[in-house]
Amino acid sequence: MKADALAPRRGAGEAPGAGGGHAAGRRGERPVDAAGRTGELQLATGAVAEAAALLLSGRSASLASEPGCFARAYVPSPRLLIVGAVHIAQALAPMAATAGFEVTVIDPRGAFASADRFPGVQLSDEWPDEALARLGLDAATALVALSHDPKLDDPALELALPSTLFYIGALGSRRTHEKRLERLRAAGLGEFVGRIHSPIGLDLGGRAPAEIAVSILAEIIQVRHRGTAVIFGEFPVEECEGPLAGA
Repeated sequence: MKADALAPRRGAGEAPGAGGGHAAGRRGERPVDAAGRTGELQLATGAVAEAAALLLSGRSASLASEPGCFARAYVPSPRLLIVGAVHIAQALAPMAATAGFEVTVIDPRGAFASADRFPGVQLSDEWPDEALARLGLDAATALVALSHDPKLDDPALELALPSTLFYIGALGSRRTHEKRLERLRAAGLGEFVGRIHSPIGLDLGGRAPAEIAVSILAEIIQVRHRGTAVIFGEFPVEECEGPLAGA
């Protein structure tokens, strides 16, 4: 496993501020708030958890548990990494881009990951573990493994699972997924496998590649805004049933 892939992109940050913010003053001076206080703000555990949840979702808001304290999030754009340049990916990539995601399709098979099949989409012909190590993984990123090939999907999942990615999904039937889980447990990732959304996508009933792509993007957006954030090493994952029982 390459630790470099666990490093976030530059641009993510957080700034809890007392009294709704602070004035920085001249270079070299310590921040001073409206009440004339200086130094780091000390927050109770509950307020820290609340701020972390806001920051990981990319939202700025006043803290209900700490009156007068405002958490402002500075985060990179949401990003979607697609492993496997398959038919579903052809539909998913432009949909996700329209929804505001930075999209990269990863597949070392040149016949699949071509500009003709993915016009205007950022492509990587690296092996997934190499691509993820270069791109970095952070809490503003989702990853979907769609290749249906363990040689491509498994290395990506092995790097994704212990990271702070807000969503991890994998294509395949329940039977296929059970075999996948066996391999990941054997690789020492048993404590993380519950993070994988599989069968992937919301159960919209569709079976065509474009319909499945819609269901995948819908689930990613739902998770991004409503739950399963990674906070302090815990991975609360909601019970999800997806549409691909026979994929």
